[in-house]
Amino acid sequence: MGLNRSELAGRQRVLGGIFLAVAMVFIVRLFSMQITTNHWRDKAARLTEEQEILHAPRGLCLDRNGQLWVTNSPSYDLMVTPRLVGDIDTLALAGLLGMELDALEAILAKARRYSRYKASPLLRQLNAQQYASIAAELWRHPGLSIRTQTVRQNVLGLGSQIVGEFREVDREDMNRDDHYRLGDYIGKSGVEGKYETTLRGKPGIRQHLVDVRNNVRSTLSENDSLAIPGEDITLTLESDLQAYAESLMAGKRGAVVAIEPSTGEILSFVSAPSYDSNLLTGTSRGVAYDSLLRHPWKPLYNRAIRGTYRPGSIFKMVQGLIGMEAGIVSPRTTIVCNRDVIGCHGAHTADDLRGAVVHSCNPYFYDVMRRMVAQQPQLDKFDNARLGLGWWTPKIKQFGFGTGLGGHLPGIRPGLVPDSMYYDDLYGKRRWTYRTIYSISIGEGELLTTPLHMANLASIMANRGWYIEPHVIRDVGGKGKPRELGVRHDVGVNPKHFEPIHDAMQDVIEDPSGTGKRAYTAGIDICGKTGTVQNGDRADHSVFMAFAPRENPQIALSVYVEHAGAGGDWAAPIAALLIERYLKGEVKSLSREARILAARYPLDPNVLQPESPAP
Repeated sequence: MGLNRSELAGRQRVLGGIFLAVAMVFIVRLFSMQITTNHWRDKAARLTEEQEILHAPRGLCLDRNGQLWVTNSPSYDLMVTPRLVGDIDTLALAGLLGMELDALEAILAKARRYSRYKASPLLRQLNAQQYASIAAELWRHPGLSIRTQTVRQNVLGLGSQIVGEFREVDREDMNRDDHYRLGDYIGKSGVEGKYETTLRGKPGIRQHLVDVRNNVRSTLSENDSLAIPGEDITLTLESDLQAYAESLMAGKRGAVVAIEPSTGEILSFVSAPSYDSNLLTGTSRGVAYDSLLRHPWKPLYNRAIRGTYRPGSIFKMVQGLIGMEAGIVSPRTTIVCNRDVIGCHGAHTADDLRGAVVHSCNPYFYDVMRRMVAQQPQLDKFDNARLGLGWWTPKIKQFGFGTGLGGHLPGIRPGLVPDSMYYDDLYGKRRWTYRTIYSISIGEGELLTTPLHMANLASIMANRGWYIEPHVIRDVGGKGKPRELGVRHDVGVNPKHFEPIHDAMQDVIEDPSGTGKRAYTAGIDICGKTGTVQNGDRADHSVFMAFAPRENPQIALSVYVEHAGAGGDWAAPIAALLIERYLKGEVKSLSREARILAARYPLDPNVLQPESPAP
């Protein structure tokens, strides 16, 4: 039975009312969401995609025997994102962080200037204890978060100048390499700086959705990538020898460099005074750095490769070698010790080459160089000296002087080997002769070198005429030594000419009249040469160079002790102790060791008498 018109109209009115009611509910709800509360809009706005940088573990540094030297230690940076901060209670936050209110507000203002959307450091390098003290209260302060990083820890506390500094990047670093962001850390000097790209690895990325309090709401994995750790580096340094060398140089100023002659690998590298690089991490870094910067002895200054000194009498052996190679003198050439020409010391009156090295005779080497420089007597004295020095200078540079020795140690200074142009600028053209510049014949005057160059000279002596560019890297990432290391140089002197020099260097130690007799060590054939380096109006520097044993040498080194006087008194015994420790594994010269360990700069000969020479 069909519906009449009246019934049909009634049902239509009912259905229409239902639809109207439903529509009104949706309208009211939509109005409530969009106009009244804006809840979902706010919620959507407060969920933001954020990119987390996963810092790669930095490569470790090991000594030549695999002992851990430098590792990573956890550190925490307190970060602030200005757009998320809101109405932060700066007074409460300053109290929590132990900061002055003005200092906190200045950092927050700097963060806003940097970026309102990117996190930047508020406090850097918090240790675990500092982090624990504030972590529980961070929820009260929107826009603050913790970023976990690592700082470098010098496990042994040794070799800070050669290991180098690791600190926060600056604007110049970020402009130079887009790898870095504000708050990242970078190797700035030494091995850390030179091998930064090797050690740092490659960072990873993780995507997050975070809320207004920077709490992670979800993780987006589609574009994530893992961090690739940096490569480990094995150093050529021997940590036990390094520790012993630093102990011997404690309280003194100067440098020690020891090299394995056959490889050019540096065994020990000391610049004294040294410092503990671990002090330059954490929140107290600024205070520690300022203290080191103001220290009158300049512990941050790397004397081993940047300190330029006159080589002193050690240089006489080079004069003898090139003189023999040129046929100007022979081992049997005897020269009178004419002290009217240049001063000398000792009771000798005339020496052959061996005696001149043993007694460190100044007139002998004055005359050797005079014969080399003044080879053309037909010329006037000005042209003669100019042409002679032009011949002499390249000969000296073949020994590595005046060069960067391959540049494998960052920051090395080449020193100075003066040439004719140098003296023309200094005195004027045709205004100097050999008698003007003769002081360079005995390693004084304008001649300048570094302790590294002198240790390299000891390697040349040990190898009888060649050297491998000195370096501190033995292995990178388990792949062996980098290809650029291991370059060999010949100095252009026949190996036979080194034998009489070796005889003389051994007699420097073993002859009762030798200047290096305080380096005598029973059971070890040490070949050495002392130097007493002039230093203007101040006390002379004590210098010594040596290698041992004479046959199949294992170690070559130089020792500089500033303002300590004669090379035989202080530098020579330090070198002997290091040689004994390295070759024998122990030191039996206990009185010698005790004297050196007790000495503190300035070395007072009235308090610390030189040890009695060995019989």
